[in-house]
Amino acid sequence: MKLRNYRVNKWLLVTIFLFAIISIFTIGSAQRLIGVDDLMKRQFIWYSVGFLLIILVMKIKNDFFIKYTWILYIIGVILLGLLLIFGSEVNNAKCWFTIPGIGTFQPSEFMKIILIITLSSMINKFNDNYPNPKCSQEFWFIIKVLFVVMIPSVLTFLQPDTGVVLIYLLITFIMLFISGIRFRWFIIAFVFLVLAIGSVLFIYFYSQDMFINIFGTSFFLRVDRLLDWSSSSGYQLENGLSAIGSGGLFGYGLNNTPIYFPEPQTDFIFAVYASNFGFIGSLFLICLIAYFDIKLICLAIKTNNIINKYIISGIIGMLIYQQVQNIGMTIGLLPITGITLPFISYGGSSLLSYMLMLGFIFNISNEVIREEKNK
Repeated sequence: MKLRNYRVNKWLLVTIFLFAIISIFTIGSAQRLIGVDDLMKRQFIWYSVGFLLIILVMKIKNDFFIKYTWILYIIGVILLGLLLIFGSEVNNAKCWFTIPGIGTFQPSEFMKIILIITLSSMINKFNDNYPNPKCSQEFWFIIKVLFVVMIPSVLTFLQPDTGVVLIYLLITFIMLFISGIRFRWFIIAFVFLVLAIGSVLFIYFYSQDMFINIFGTSFFLRVDRLLDWSSSSGYQLENGLSAIGSGGLFGYGLNNTPIYFPEPQTDFIFAVYASNFGFIGSLFLICLIAYFDIKLICLAIKTNNIINKYIISGIIGMLIYQQVQNIGMTIGLLPITGITLPFISYGGSSLLSYMLMLGFIFNISNEVIREEKNK
């Protein structure tokens, strides 16, 4: 690969390096809370592998993944299915394969980017074939999209991993929204969603025994956990809020989180960071995240390649949702769903999936920079 043919957006690259530094040192602080010594080292290794993965994706090009998107989709679905049989059970969930000598592998994290590529390809092909589609043509296209999305969604829900299922559905909604289909479909979907959620909650509050008989104990516990946030109750949330609130303006300093709470290295990594660096440090991180998102939005606007617009839009929607959801649930404004903070939380599979997405983004950025130079 000739380096002169690549012009990487330096500010995106600088932002990722800052994310890496913040992530590694905050995880180093979190590992002291749970008595594990090697999480910081592992995150450094995962970031190193991730940067190599970016280079590999830039060499292969996005067109390769788009060309073989259905093969990737089938592989992803098969892995999700095999998890239910051979997956390692952690906290009553089978979300990971255990790879001896390496660690765990979570297929659902990679399914997110596979879905983005698959939906981008489907939407692009539909718009090419039907420049002015009829309602019936849009209807059957939506049915096809929902079928493609529901297969991994059901398999992921059975693990169970409700948080990732929500991300699948959000990605689908955003990408359909920007595809140009009629707005009426979203009104219908919204009404259906309100009725479905309302029915579930009615049964939950009317008779919990009936709810368990219909949906099962596992789903009942997930709904119960989601509703903890409304009263700011729950051991994890209460201790997380205490750690954040006591940090003050500048925090306690690195490795000085004052109180224990579950999953400080993943779900509640923001609470660790906020307690260490206080309000000023938290404001810096939030501004850095916002800057990164804005750069991606600008890139989506600048690119002339339609399928690239779909890919970036799916990635942006997914990242913003996870960022808002993770920080929001940590400070008690949103339900606790177990969704991690992209690029900051600990995790090999999740981090590598984000770095894979960055490879796509840098490829698109390279095209935009070259197009602007040739004008």
